[in-house]
Amino acid sequence: MKGIAVSLLMLVLGRTPAVVAQTPAVAGDICPGELGAQVDAIANRPEFSRSRWGILIQPLSSTTTLYSRDAQKYFIPASNAKLLTTAAALQKLGADFRIKTSVYSGENGSLYVAGRGDPSIAEPQLKSLAQQLKQRGISQVNELIGDDSYFQGSAVNPNWEWEDAQAGYGAPINSLIFNQNAIDLLLSPQAIGQPLKVTFAEPKLANQWQLQNNTVTVAQNESEFIEVGREFDRPIIRVSGQLKVGGEPESAYVAVVNPANNFLQYFQQALVAEGIPVKQALVASASRNLNQELATVESPPLAELVRETNRESNNLYAEVLLRLLGKVTDKMPLPQDDTGESGLKELKAVLTQLGVNPNSYILADGSGLSRHNLITPEALVQTLRFMANSPAASIYRQSLPIAGENGTLKNRFNNTPNRVILQAKTGTLSGVSALSGYIEVPNYEPLVFSIIVNQSDLSAAKMRSATDEIVLLLNRLRRC
Repeated sequence: MKGIAVSLLMLVLGRTPAVVAQTPAVAGDICPGELGAQVDAIANRPEFSRSRWGILIQPLSSTTTLYSRDAQKYFIPASNAKLLTTAAALQKLGADFRIKTSVYSGENGSLYVAGRGDPSIAEPQLKSLAQQLKQRGISQVNELIGDDSYFQGSAVNPNWEWEDAQAGYGAPINSLIFNQNAIDLLLSPQAIGQPLKVTFAEPKLANQWQLQNNTVTVAQNESEFIEVGREFDRPIIRVSGQLKVGGEPESAYVAVVNPANNFLQYFQQALVAEGIPVKQALVASASRNLNQELATVESPPLAELVRETNRESNNLYAEVLLRLLGKVTDKMPLPQDDTGESGLKELKAVLTQLGVNPNSYILADGSGLSRHNLITPEALVQTLRFMANSPAASIYRQSLPIAGENGTLKNRFNNTPNRVILQAKTGTLSGVSALSGYIEVPNYEPLVFSIIVNQSDLSAAKMRSATDEIVLLLNRLRRC
């Protein structure tokens, strides 16, 4: 297996040696029996005296516990919740599942665009639909009707924080999604003391939104942070924070207010660009009987959606996967049932069938953005282990960020004495830091682990640093 050092024994004259030689001990290597004390030394530091640690470390091949600390107690998992959502989606839907968006003919020159929650739709997909309609001979549209009824229930999870629902990472989840239901901004440093230059990625949006720019350009030795939000009742975007002078521009995202209308607005523009004028566009309040399908686009396969969800920690993708589970549940929901709630029930049913203890977690969403989520380290390790032995094992594991290479782990474990072969899911909220996944240990065997910090007053960087120290301990394990 990649990343595992294997020592080969030479059989001389057909005689098998009575003792298997170990690889020579390296300064800094630790025995499994020493691991507990060294992990405790990190978790018991004075700065963590008011924090809670939840840790479980086991070999991937067995349930033997190398280290456990409150592993059966509940913790807020942050984005580690995505490990459960993506596992259930792969198990239930399959890696080749695709989400279809269709345009149907209606009466009196009307068209219905039926969304089913494809989170990947952007301008190229809308252009494809418009071109297909043009090829079908559609020359004008009296009514462009958006059917946004596939997902039922609130587009914004009521358990999310107010500030989160304004930001791009907390964008609403509906059936007709365009550009991940977010407005893209580019923030560029100016001279020291000057506000950042805020530019809309879509220039024409500058005429539709009022900017409240409370940013500043700071010196090179200052810290950097950006916060964005918007009013819910007025077209006002608020931007605050600071970036260093001479630095690269930073992207920021604000959630759109009416995602279905936003989708229709851009689809109408795509139709006009193909010479198909639209007299009126509106969102349907309920599903209707649809006629002939005239055009269609499909999402990438689920394997790619899962990779985007885990590797980039994409909340919108995770919430879509949860709602898809709610649409394909074996207990068919009523049309008015909340699709997200149905998805949570189906997620639990799928993971229970997989072998995950149903009493070891309580989920309020699919992304981990809610602080009402509660998961034990045991549940995360069980999910990781069972998925490693499932038909979707390679797809699931490859969806995780790789230390020092990509995703949310791209800038972690870059400057370590020995290479860390780690695939793991990150998770961060204020006071919360989590890391769960797989590590290939050079002089030991593959491990599965979950490390969660809760109720901490430390910065995310300090919590991550301590977690990384524990991972580096695992990387030094040897058989002895």
